[in-house]
Amino acid sequence: MSETIISAEIVEKDNTARKPDLERDYASLGERLDRRGIAIDAVRDKVEKFAVAIPSWGVGTGGTRFARFPGAGEPRDIFDKIEDCAVINQLTQATPTVSLHIPWDKADPNRLKQAASRFGLGFDAMNSNTFSDARDQKLSYKFGSLSHADAGTRRQAVEHNLECIEIGKTLGSKALTVWIGDGSNFPGQVNFAKAFERYLDAMKEVYAGLPADWKLFTEHKMYEPAFYSTVVQDWGTNYLIAKELGDKAFCLVDLGHHAPNVNIEMIVSRLIQFKKLGGFHFNDSKYGDDDLDAGSIDPYRLFLVFNELVDAELSGVEGFDPAHMLDQSHNVTDPIESLMLSAVEVQRAYAQALLIDRKALEAFQDGNDALMATQTLKAAYRTDVEPILAMARLKTGGAIDPVATYRAAGYRAKVAAERPAVVGGSGGIV
Repeated sequence: MSETIISAEIVEKDNTARKPDLERDYASLGERLDRRGIAIDAVRDKVEKFAVAIPSWGVGTGGTRFARFPGAGEPRDIFDKIEDCAVINQLTQATPTVSLHIPWDKADPNRLKQAASRFGLGFDAMNSNTFSDARDQKLSYKFGSLSHADAGTRRQAVEHNLECIEIGKTLGSKALTVWIGDGSNFPGQVNFAKAFERYLDAMKEVYAGLPADWKLFTEHKMYEPAFYSTVVQDWGTNYLIAKELGDKAFCLVDLGHHAPNVNIEMIVSRLIQFKKLGGFHFNDSKYGDDDLDAGSIDPYRLFLVFNELVDAELSGVEGFDPAHMLDQSHNVTDPIESLMLSAVEVQRAYAQALLIDRKALEAFQDGNDALMATQTLKAAYRTDVEPILAMARLKTGGAIDPVATYRAAGYRAKVAAERPAVVGGSGGIV
């Protein structure tokens, strides 16, 4: 039996008060969906099985390039982070795995595994860090890592990624995510072709260190910290990398890593079509790589992404098994609350996409009926699926209203009393 941090009595009390209204709402929605030929319980069952990984770094307070304002009860280390992640999963029943970032979360792997197993948590993809310098690091990544002009620096970056794989093997992880900040800030600073060739050569060494049942996710990003050129700047470059490396290499799509107005759902479709979609970092953005809460700015775009994912799922696309992870920075909210709501928003988009009348949509597409095709999508998107999500949580032991239950439990005040306050004034994300 896994331990729980928030008292079961608190969860049960809040659920008992909300259950009658939920049951009425669920029955009402079920009747309406039945008229559309949709079995509400079948959708709920799929939602129950859908999960998204929590980023360990997401439970700390984020920041900007200019300042970071620490929050109360911030986690002091990876073990505090695991406890915070356990709370998120306890209340949402949607986040059973944690994605670690090394060296931020470096600790005895066996101790990490034991700490997570207390709460029934597992580990998702490992994340390497060669975009900043660790305290005891010999060579700097100021001018790059896997694409650096210096062979010694590249070797150091390769060894770090191989170390992440070894840690992950002990933890039971099955994937490595590699994002680098390599690039340039001035014209002429680097030779584009040579830098990319060095990157590919280094990544081939990392790829060779993968166990047979692992995947390698490479992540593209348009800019930051390299603002003139970035080595892995877009999905096309990312696709080239995955093709060059081999069958275990896939593209990771972060929703905030694209230029404004880019058609992300079409990128997702292309990567599915050519069997190179590895997974997602879910977040939202207004201007660029804002790392805002998933669904907080453009929930329709999130729905359109899931339209492509559900289409692939229902079509039985060979090898289709994308990883789902959050990747967010919470500057002005309680990170636990934001991550709970983000996990729910990702589930919401999935549930809405399951409601699309795909036979009707295909007919409208084949008949060039643009208006009715888009209205078919809107009919699913406009459906309030909250009763489905809440009932899925209730059936699996979670909270009907995760945020309300979390606040009633007083978890933030409790850990604030136990964890020393962090002094503010620093810049940058956690």
